[in-house]
Amino acid sequence: MTIILTPYWSNGVQRLKIAESDKPKHGLMPPSLRDDIHALRCLEQLRSKDKNIEKYIYLSGLKHHDPPMFYKLCLENMPEFTPIIYTPTVGDACLQYSHIYRRPEGLFISIKDKGNIRNVLKNWPKIDEARISVVTDGSRILGLGDLGVNGMPISIGKLSLYVAGAGIRPSSTIPICLDLGTSNEGFLNDPLYLGLRQKRISDKEMTEFMDEFMHEMSVTFPKLLVQFEDFSTDHAFTYLDRYRNKYSVFNDDIQGTGAVVLSGFINAATLSSEASGRPLTDHHILFFGAGSAGVGVAMQLMSFFTLNGLSEEDARKRIWLVDSQGLVYNSRGRLAEHKKYFSRDDYQGPPITNLVDIVSYVKPTALLGLSTIGGAFTPQVIQLMAQLNPRPIIFPLSNPVRLSECSFKDAVQYTNGTVLFASGSPFPEQVYKNEILYPGQGNNMYIFPGLGLGSILARATSVTDSMVEASSLGLASSLTKEERMQGLLYPRIERIRDISAHIAKEVIRAAQKADVDRSVNCRSMDDTCLISYIKRKMWIP
Repeated sequence: MTIILTPYWSNGVQRLKIAESDKPKHGLMPPSLRDDIHALRCLEQLRSKDKNIEKYIYLSGLKHHDPPMFYKLCLENMPEFTPIIYTPTVGDACLQYSHIYRRPEGLFISIKDKGNIRNVLKNWPKIDEARISVVTDGSRILGLGDLGVNGMPISIGKLSLYVAGAGIRPSSTIPICLDLGTSNEGFLNDPLYLGLRQKRISDKEMTEFMDEFMHEMSVTFPKLLVQFEDFSTDHAFTYLDRYRNKYSVFNDDIQGTGAVVLSGFINAATLSSEASGRPLTDHHILFFGAGSAGVGVAMQLMSFFTLNGLSEEDARKRIWLVDSQGLVYNSRGRLAEHKKYFSRDDYQGPPITNLVDIVSYVKPTALLGLSTIGGAFTPQVIQLMAQLNPRPIIFPLSNPVRLSECSFKDAVQYTNGTVLFASGSPFPEQVYKNEILYPGQGNNMYIFPGLGLGSILARATSVTDSMVEASSLGLASSLTKEERMQGLLYPRIERIRDISAHIAKEVIRAAQKADVDRSVNCRSMDDTCLISYIKRKMWIP
């Protein structure tokens, strides 16, 4: 019999105890239950469901009862599982959360806990193991609006991808939903709604709450990396700026989305410039959507130009924003604070609101959508992009699929197969003139698992811009020769563990250069040893 000993601390002394076995004792399982056959049984049960939300519910139960089997199947069937456990199905799971709720998972901290947050955090059963938390307040879930406490599946889903994609131990993760009320009348009137039945609190009260929350998180979980997810636009920028230099924290909507888009854009711009003969610094990028994600991506894409030799000011001039009122420019009138940096000072005419007119004026080489307006990239817009560019770059990045600005099929059809395409949600491949064309998916799961793993292993005191940029460059350079020959902008998701290890290595090196790392051991390793070290640290189900 194999005896497993696990370490624990008692009165300042490390001791060993016999670990309890997860396997039921003899007679409590069928005699022929084998893991390899049971994996096939689980897949059969999953695929028997005819609705994705039912598949989501089944996989949630499997993860609860048998985490190793859930993650084993997830790694072996990543293209099939990812759309179920995260986008686009997680959007439906959030909308229906209070109706499909089965069991508690994660921490719920409400405004009623203000002044007592430390005691709530201490109720987490695995304090010493905590390494990463995804925190949402449910105020802007995907493109679905204010969902209140129903936003919890976002935190749960993201952490599942951290485990599957980067090998972070399930016991090291903490999904957290902050219940600060909701302005969604439908939920407030729903008898099954699981959150507080009150309107959202004021900004002043929220900031007081967030200050207490972040301080108590750092005290209770001193080794924790915090990822903010799906806060409303203004709050996303406010709290990232407020805490990024004080705690180990980043915002995936602003920084993660920007990093994954930058990576795909680097590869797309290279192919586009090869076709047009124009230099890389001559690209013009038009953003349709100027919320936290849109502006965050725009900030990140400035790196593309500065890395190619332009000044920050010249890089800024290569980017245009479009919001609900049309082209964003100074003389248009009052602007939200986060839009001012990219507001144009070289246009003083009347407002331009029609996207076709805006594309005709700007003449972009790249059109990026982060508006959550389904079908906004009409055939006329797509055809105009193809007229302006031999290989137009079109990235409809809004989630879920029904909110995507255009489909891959339309992009291929109306550009005669010349489009360089990446979306936020998955689209099927297309056959055009007997050639198989593959859509890119600018999914944040390419970036955040490796960024999080690298930050944790480096024991980074903060997540710097250089670390985020390093994750993006690491992803861009991770394509194999075969993937590049197929014209892919992103690597195959089946290789996510290798991709995450490569990104984690780049993030650790960036943390060392920024002098925010506390892991002395990593500094003495060369790149080969560091990659081996990272892979050894990955949890394997």
